[in-house]
Amino acid sequence: MTETSDVSKRHFYVYILHSLKDKGLYIGFTSNLKTRIKTHIQGNVPATHARLPVKLIHYEYFINEDDAKAREEFLKSGYGRRQLKSILSRTLGALPQQTPYLVL
Repeated sequence: MTETSDVSKRHFYVYILHSLKDKGLYIGFTSNLKTRIKTHIQGNVPATHARLPVKLIHYEYFINEDDAKAREEFLKSGYGRRQLKSILSRTLGALPQQTPYLVL
């Protein structure tokens, strides 16, 4: 039987953050989701530091880096962003509109 444990050694994520401040979305790519989200929350990412607070609302896991990067690029396209907003419409509708929040 083929060993499959090596599948979990490489992790790549495409993630979506929602800004409470401007209600916009940020789409990113990382190989360490937990650390990257903490970096955003601490205000150490130039693209989101002025948009805090942010909340992780969606992520996708990949074992192939090129697949993850291609997905990120697609989601950042006009069609991909529209599709994402449609898929996450209930999530976006349920987010707090006034109360600040943090995600660790």
